Amino acid sequence: MAETTAHHIPKPDREPPGSYVGVRGWIMQNLLSSPLNVFMTLLGIVFLWYSVPPLLNWLIFNATISGDTRDNCIGTGGACWVFVKIRFNQFMYGFYPSEEQWRINLTFAVLFIGMLPLMFWDSKLFRGFRYKRELAVFLLFIFPFLAGFMFYGGVFGMPVVETSQWGGLFLTLIIAITGIVASLPLGVLLALGRRSNMPVIKMLCIGFIELVRAVPLITVLFMASVMIPLFLPEGVNFNKLVRALIAVALFSAAYSAETIRGGLQSIPKGQYEAAASMGLSYWKMMGLVVMPQALKAVIPGIVSGFIGLFKDTTLVLIIGLFDVLNIVRAASQDPKWFGLAVEGYAFTAILFFVFCFGMSQYSIFLEKKLHTGH
Repeated sequence: MAETTAHHIPKPDREPPGSYVGVRGWIMQNLLSSPLNVFMTLLGIVFLWYSVPPLLNWLIFNATISGDTRDNCIGTGGACWVFVKIRFNQFMYGFYPSEEQWRINLTFAVLFIGMLPLMFWDSKLFRGFRYKRELAVFLLFIFPFLAGFMFYGGVFGMPVVETSQWGGLFLTLIIAITGIVASLPLGVLLALGRRSNMPVIKMLCIGFIELVRAVPLITVLFMASVMIPLFLPEGVNFNKLVRALIAVALFSAAYSAETIRGGLQSIPKGQYEAAASMGLSYWKMMGLVVMPQALKAVIPGIVSGFIGLFKDTTLVLIIGLFDVLNIVRAASQDPKWFGLAVEGYAFTAILFFVFCFGMSQYSIFLEKKLHTGH
């Protein structure tokens, strides 16, 4: 009897073969799993061998950082980062007075600190924070006006800085953040309006969405810059930046509406019926049951639209606004630095990569945190 019992004692599981786990397993499954993958891997290695070292030499090893004139870069064979170093302040703030730039730094610092508890609400650091709702209301409805006063001035003894002096990365962030924050709620309303049972509301939303999505952003910017003043009463006028902000927000809202509508259509009909059976009103049903599920399903699409919007902010140079790309282009035309546009554009590309990659990674973080398919 003892021999039979001992015979049936389960043996411990064997470790998986080395070709299926770890770095070796990943290489075998993703790079060397078939003759085609082997060929593409070898081709990629050859491409990297001939492209990466020269690029690193130009960007880093042979680049010039020290100095304050173009003469310091002669004969080095690498990037002349002296140009970026000397013009860095202008690339960041445009023509904003240097003695007033603390207003920009303070405002964005407050925004960044205030966003942390909302962005990482589930982390141990902010899990015990009890005023997230109040903080969200402050950032959405009060902070924009405070930021406007800080940037423009004219209150509390701060001198006025006209929007014509705003530029660089500062202006790019203003356009992008305003477009993103304004377009999401507008997109939700447009998506709900397009699915509405009221014919007038539905047709108006469909007409707006299809009209805006049928034209490029450059056209919308031109229309906002030229046509909006024609529809305003005599003596009333918005400056160029406000018109651009309106155009970008409305353009992005039309695309966000279609993304959100796709999320609404993915929700099973039973969710609507269950919410209605509980006696919830239309807005409570959408706000508490349907919309949270729909927005969670389309997080990748929404963030992809926001990344596209952030890159499209460079189009405002068409109407004469000096965003970071236009500032770099203008600086490279200076006779003292003529011919160094590549360094300026490389610096701009790095900035855009950092912000867009950050948004992409936060999108992945949100998907994992809100994932309920386990």
